[in-house]
Amino acid sequence: MGTNAVHSLEHMHDPETISYLSQADAAAIDELLMGPLGFSVDQLMELAGLSVATSIAEVYKPNDYSRVLIICGPGNNGGDGLVVTRHLYHFGYTPFVCYPKRTNKPLYHGLVTQLEALAVPFLSSEELPTELASNFDIVVDAMFGFSFHGTPRPPFDALIRRLAVPSGFTRENCGLPVIVSVDIPSGWHVEQGDIEGTGLRPDMLVSLTAPKLCARKLTASHHFLGGRFVPPELAKKYSLQLPKYPGTAMCVRIGKPLSVDVASLRENYVSPELLEENVKDDPIKQFQEWFDDAVAAGLREPNAMALATADKDGHPSERMVLLKGFDEHGFVWYTNYESRKAHEIHENPYASLLFFWEALHRQVRIEGSVEKVPEEESDEYFHSRPRGSQIGALVSNQSSVIPGRHVLHHAYNELQAKYIDGKLIPRPKHWGGYRLKPNTVEFWQGQMSRLHDRLLYSRTEINGKQKWKIERLAP
Repeated sequence: MGTNAVHSLEHMHDPETISYLSQADAAAIDELLMGPLGFSVDQLMELAGLSVATSIAEVYKPNDYSRVLIICGPGNNGGDGLVVTRHLYHFGYTPFVCYPKRTNKPLYHGLVTQLEALAVPFLSSEELPTELASNFDIVVDAMFGFSFHGTPRPPFDALIRRLAVPSGFTRENCGLPVIVSVDIPSGWHVEQGDIEGTGLRPDMLVSLTAPKLCARKLTASHHFLGGRFVPPELAKKYSLQLPKYPGTAMCVRIGKPLSVDVASLRENYVSPELLEENVKDDPIKQFQEWFDDAVAAGLREPNAMALATADKDGHPSERMVLLKGFDEHGFVWYTNYESRKAHEIHENPYASLLFFWEALHRQVRIEGSVEKVPEEESDEYFHSRPRGSQIGALVSNQSSVIPGRHVLHHAYNELQAKYIDGKLIPRPKHWGGYRLKPNTVEFWQGQMSRLHDRLLYSRTEINGKQKWKIERLAP
């Protein structure tokens, strides 16, 4: 986990470390963003809408919460909702829009045109079903944001009432789906919360720029911050204490993550069927096809694989390593020959590899015998690595006990100085590659209701020749 993610985790567990804005400060910050700081309304709207959509996707996966109704107000909050709709569509959801009070402003007209080009249905408030949960899995409340004053007018007053959960009831009792509010729950006072008694109690709030004071009254299961556009100058001026966004994320959780029942966590996979007549006769060729799919899908480290080994007494161990090559001879990775896995392979030269490509609902499990690759092959790969990685291989006596990181840093700095002139770094004899020659290869494709596809390739001899036999296994 990167440094930013670690800092984000530290802050997200304690909402008291976060800054909360008054209505006046929120308005002043918006003016600065769209004035001296050079942002346009459409830029901020795009970033806000993307933040909300990614927050929804963090918690409510499209396989289980596909149907989303976005209720858009007449102002910028409604514009955010239109942008949310576009992103949710491209994330794999099926969105519907209720946009009762349209404006002729070019920005909003363009957003509507974009959604019409995607064939997103627009519903009037009168067309909404009596029980929203019967038609929708999520309702996004994008009616009114922090700049709204006064009492909501028709039809928004009635729409807010339709999302209300009276005291002592649950949204399920009221026939309501999950409710996600954008920036503030519509009808709430920006600073004092639900003083009008609207009864709107969202399951998720996505605060934008910084949380508003009313968010302190929140009882939602999920509170996210979005709008990753606050410059340091602005944060300093208003003494904003905001959690750092992890990695490239457009949203970050505020408060403790919801405790969950581990037994209830599950995905209902929806995938094309994996049929015998559609796969390659050779598992290496089939693996190449699936590996290419994983790369094309933009998966991070698609070559990451779990390597399982066992010692002579059958005691197993497992770790993640990186695949560095494969062909008809097998699958190759590189490591320290004095590590635990190396000792276990020496005692028991059999292993198992597992690739898991979650986004594609796919696994590949490979079992077979293991041998070292030729030294010249290890030399060639070693010298193709970044120089820092080459020095790291010399420094680390893998799996041995050391007194602290300072030992590694000291040895690394010494070797870095030694080879500073760019001369060849020799491959250490205790470092090199292994090749697993597969005896069996199983391809797994996740399917609905746990009726997964499993095709097993195994070596068999036919007429004195080695062939691959393909069999279907029960899920």
